[in-house]
Amino acid sequence: MFVHCETCGNKIRAESAICPFCGSKRIPGCERKKFRHRTVNLEYGLPTVEDALQRMAQRIGEAKCGGITLLVLIHGYGSSGRGGSIRVECRKVLDYQVSLGKIGGYLAGEAFSQNLRAAKHWLQRYPKLVESEYFNRGNQGITLVFLR
Repeated sequence: MFVHCETCGNKIRAESAICPFCGSKRIPGCERKKFRHRTVNLEYGLPTVEDALQRMAQRIGEAKCGGITLLVLIHGYGSSGRGGSIRVECRKVLDYQVSLGKIGGYLAGEAFSQNLRAAKHWLQRYPKLVESEYFNRGNQGITLVFLR
């Protein structure tokens, strides 16, 4: 008999104590959680890098408290064509947060494609991602943040 994982929604064996897809502990009899996501526009109001990073930290904290699975950060790509400062600095902070275990991980918008290896892990873990408006678009102005 199979059930759905409470965290990622993948089908798993009913006797499994841990989901083989997302690694979360399974609580027998617990109903499946809904995959919840939010979009945060970090570039709204043309903030400084510091203000955008502060907004990002605040929204990540709020999302974790609110049971959000995924945050889509809109940071833009920058008008220079080389990648904007907000984008670069956000990803540095996210790298650090991953290393501390504060977030589950992140995926650059340009890697959010069914053909790219980086996305395949997250698509297997969260099948609902294929329904995203950003899927297969190669959008360098966004980053997907996966919360614990």
